[in-house]
Amino acid sequence: MFGLIDGNSFYCECERAFDPKLRGKPLVVLSNNDGCAISRTREAKDLGVRMGDPYHLVAKRPELKPVIWKSSNYALYGDMSRRMYEVLCEMVPQVEPYSIDEMFLDLRGMPWDLVKLATEIRAAVRQIAKIPTCVGIGPTKTLAKLANKVAKGERHGSGICDFSTPEARSAKFPQIPLGDVWGMGGASVEKLAKGGIRSVADFVALPLDEVRKTLTVTGLRTHAELRGLSCYPFSLNAPTRQTIACTRSFGRMITEWEEMRQAVVTYVSRAAEKLRRHGLRASAMQVFMHTNLFNKDPRYSNQVTVAIEPASDTFALIGAATRAAQSMWRKGYRYQKAGIVLIDLYQPQDMPVQDMFASRDPVKSKAIMAALDAVNARFGRGTLQAGIIGKTATWGMRRANLSPCYTTRLDDLLQVNSGPLRSTDEPHLIP
Repeated sequence: MFGLIDGNSFYCECERAFDPKLRGKPLVVLSNNDGCAISRTREAKDLGVRMGDPYHLVAKRPELKPVIWKSSNYALYGDMSRRMYEVLCEMVPQVEPYSIDEMFLDLRGMPWDLVKLATEIRAAVRQIAKIPTCVGIGPTKTLAKLANKVAKGERHGSGICDFSTPEARSAKFPQIPLGDVWGMGGASVEKLAKGGIRSVADFVALPLDEVRKTLTVTGLRTHAELRGLSCYPFSLNAPTRQTIACTRSFGRMITEWEEMRQAVVTYVSRAAEKLRRHGLRASAMQVFMHTNLFNKDPRYSNQVTVAIEPASDTFALIGAATRAAQSMWRKGYRYQKAGIVLIDLYQPQDMPVQDMFASRDPVKSKAIMAALDAVNARFGRGTLQAGIIGKTATWGMRRANLSPCYTTRLDDLLQVNSGPLRSTDEPHLIP
């Protein structure tokens, strides 16, 4: 038996957790460079803000004047996700993160009513992590995820949908469009619709031979999961990353090589941090840069893929990335974006034969990187970094409405100033 818990308007609720003035107000969190809407509260949705709406256009609409716009604060959201995960680990045997705000719960062998358990889980996450959630329950991952979607769609519901029994599924399936099912792509939905298969109930009733002729192996598994036959087991071990990327659009156009070099070094440093966090090494790297493809400026784009000595050492990766970027730099263009993609990743024990003539002492390199990561973990990213990065980057992302990193930066911790309480004063609690 699986559960799927999902944070409602997760990014927005992370903002509200530390700023009570935002509660009950229409709130939207924007993508990188304050580009478009990626999280909306119910109040913002009711005013007509749609997912992906470009900020520079919709913010001018008179009816959206009450909306509060926030820049994305991924350091805060990631840490709030960790807090949510830790609450869940105290309440169920196993938790499998699916995304920053979605986690599968292993409910096998739980000794009490699952709806009651889900109610207690939602209350604990709300009280401790300050995130409102919905929970779906089912004997397969697909059913749990579908139940979660149903729970989220019920505006005044309990926030819980239980698909653990065939009777509960039979009552709901005729009203659920097939496109709501996890794993059913648009092409498959369109193909089935031509045969009159439009609801989940229609699809479940379809003979197995018809499913096999119409869909791929993934479609067959989805069909089985909707009938209660589990094809995707619970997994504690996340699959090994195939790539690690750090790509950003600049807050303003870059025209000088020194600024481009600073950006590339910054990106590869962040990618190297992720690489070490996952216990991996990279043996190849892609570096790219390009101008704005949609304005009237002269266009230029290029990408270089280079093989590198397998490493997770920031300074080794900086050298390779800088050489690759310099090889494709062309003066006279206004660059909008650059990025680093580390590829051909290995676990250290799975590495090919080590090079006895390696350019860096592996023991010394490991010790230096461990010290670098420890200092930055304790005092904040960028406390120790390559000197070329510098302290200021005028090309950095636009984040005009960025909230403090309340939980990950000492300088941003909430401060409470209080004098002696009078007899008429009520104590104020900060969530």
